Amino acid sequence: MDQTHASSPLAGAVHDLATEVVLALRSGDHLATVCGAAGIDEENRTGIAAVRVIGADLLLPSVLYGRHPHPGDVAVLDRAVREFPPKPDAPAATAWSHWHMISTLQRMAPPAPGAAATGTYAEPDAAWLEEAPWQAFTHQLSVLAPLAVPAAPSAVQRAAANRALDLARGFVRAVRRRDWLQAAGAGRWLAAIGGEPATLGLDRGLDFVELMGGHDPRVALHVRAARLMAEARAR
Repeated sequence: MDQTHASSPLAGAVHDLATEVVLALRSGDHLATVCGAAGIDEENRTGIAAVRVIGADLLLPSVLYGRHPHPGDVAVLDRAVREFPPKPDAPAATAWSHWHMISTLQRMAPPAPGAAATGTYAEPDAAWLEEAPWQAFTHQLSVLAPLAVPAAPSAVQRAAANRALDLARGFVRAVRRRDWLQAAGAGRWLAAIGGEPATLGLDRGLDFVELMGGHDPRVALHVRAARLMAEARAR
């Protein structure tokens, strides 16, 4: 689902959710509920749609801090998976986002014995990424930035690792074009996989992206995630 075409209530719900994720990433508080703080529960259809936009990043604080997610957030993410499955002709990015939500739920909050599972969803094809021009590659990877997390191998992550120089070029291009969301997504991937040229100055670049685009909580979310992963890699 593309927030660009979202209705005002949906855009507002996405904004609120992303803001709460950023606050949780900054505080490290894994006990607080992101959805609850944003006023979203399983019966709020606009909120469920907003969770579909945010995707697995709803549980990102728990993923990066290695802690159990709040049951309320797990329930809402599970509802979003069930309510908004990708259509057969859905774009590849939508299919990958759905796959990642399911795999994150299974990894972070496996169902209790006897409970109904979300189900399985085969990993989509990623061969198209291998031949994509570096500009299109960076755009697609920025859309799939929620997949840029540790301990979550995928064909998309392998493609990113194989094309770190292309991502670095895309990061610079996005900054020059003042596309802060794309720059933040590309920077998050580079922080997750490493391999960018030292001359890129990723840390300073992310500071600039946050300064210029940080009013968008999705930008702040990707930048904060990038910093946490870069810190973990440096230890």
